Amino acid sequence: MLVFVTGGTGFIGSVVVRELLDTGHEVIGLARSKSSAQLLEKAGASVQEGSLEDVGSLKHGADSADAVIHTAFVHDFSNFGAAVETDRLAIETIGETLAGSNRPFVVTSGVPLGKYGQVMTENDDSDPAVFPRLSETAALPYAKRGVLVSVVRPSRFVYGEGDVHGFIPQLIDIARKKGVSAYIGDGSNRCQAVHRLDAAHLFCLAVEKATAGARYQAVGDGGIPFRTIAGAIAKRLNIPAVSITAEEAVNHFGFLGQIAEMDNPASSEITQKTLGWRPIHSSLLQDLEADYYFTFGRG
Repeated sequence: MLVFVTGGTGFIGSVVVRELLDTGHEVIGLARSKSSAQLLEKAGASVQEGSLEDVGSLKHGADSADAVIHTAFVHDFSNFGAAVETDRLAIETIGETLAGSNRPFVVTSGVPLGKYGQVMTENDDSDPAVFPRLSETAALPYAKRGVLVSVVRPSRFVYGEGDVHGFIPQLIDIARKKGVSAYIGDGSNRCQAVHRLDAAHLFCLAVEKATAGARYQAVGDGGIPFRTIAGAIAKRLNIPAVSITAEEAVNHFGFLGQIAEMDNPASSEITQKTLGWRPIHSSLLQDLEADYYFTFGRG
């Protein structure tokens, strides 16, 4: 297949491109800059110049391809509403282009938030009130309009070598600056995590095998206690791991305070049964024993 990939130079998208090419597919990557175009060409992909805001480039890329994988997102947390709207419009532009073609269209979302402690599965809906991305609500209606559309939900923590902007390097950065690695209360609240290579493999399986309207969860470890993550960071930085209150978390973690307080376990059992996907790469805790998180980039 010739696959049009948005976000093909991103943390997940770049390994999606690599795996597609390694398994015999061709790739057209959306590139908004010369440097992104060069990275795509170096990987062996063709280039479609443009951006998520460029309707013409999205239409051309989708119309030229046998399938589309949408991993791009504008990570501007200072104007998150605008980023969500850009994502919605990009998905709808691609969906309209593919309508009636029965071509695969894989869209990125995230594991939804449920009640505190609820194990979230592929059957659970995203609630826009607590998970404001509109990826699923924008994409899934196209399953009834002749598009083989599916959704991949990466875990809250997507980790692996090359991670310099994700939640883990930010937690390490905070711990370095504060001199302590903190968790809230007893730290038993759980986080989900997946290795970037396992997540990328799921995107590739979805573009090849997905059922229209399906949701798949890229969850390698469904419930790591936050205290355990804080302890692993503390050990590597040789600083204390300490408990703080929920009130103190806002000042300590900043906008990551909500992430640090969530008890949001999740399952990928349905995904594994239906697509044959298996997480096979190192766990988050194993990666936190490696050096790159502590010697490269922000961390």
